Amino acid sequence: MATTPKSSAKAKKPAAPKKAPAAKAETKSAHKSGGAEHLVLETTKGDVVIKFRPDLAPNHVAHIKKLAEDGFYDGIVFHRVIEGFMAQTGCPHGTGTGGSTYPNLKQEFNAEPHVRGTASMARSSNPDSANSQFFICFDDARFLDRQYTVWGQVVEGMDNVDKIKRGEPVRDPDSIIKAHVEAR
Repeated sequence: MATTPKSSAKAKKPAAPKKAPAAKAETKSAHKSGGAEHLVLETTKGDVVIKFRPDLAPNHVAHIKKLAEDGFYDGIVFHRVIEGFMAQTGCPHGTGTGGSTYPNLKQEFNAEPHVRGTASMARSSNPDSANSQFFICFDDARFLDRQYTVWGQVVEGMDNVDKIKRGEPVRDPDSIIKAHVEAR
């Protein structure tokens, strides 16, 4: 599972930017109050907020934060999206065959279940091959438990994940416009 589903749909650009700044202003206040860190994905379907779980996978969380801060995820598509299963992203080629220039990560498998909204790392058959690709579960996928590294949970915007265009590969895929880290 090294690919991510892609979907495409036009976001209402005038409406989204007007709402996003207000939310970000509130978030910056929360950031000052020392809230937990989150990965915010501004996608073509709307914002998706994933709460980091460094208690489960500290090295994976640090790596994803570094990639987001580097702008790696900006413009990346959801290349593999399977109805009732998951939406995958994070491949710079949009095919599920690539990763970042950083070294792969050693697995941090944990007991956290793969359920609706789980954010987990994609990898090849080698357990230590996770790099930049990750997926978000649409539904329970407990058969992945303890075999893939869970590093976060969607806490806002799961309805936007549900809107991501399906396909394997996805024609005219949806994408991450911008990814950033913030405290909430």
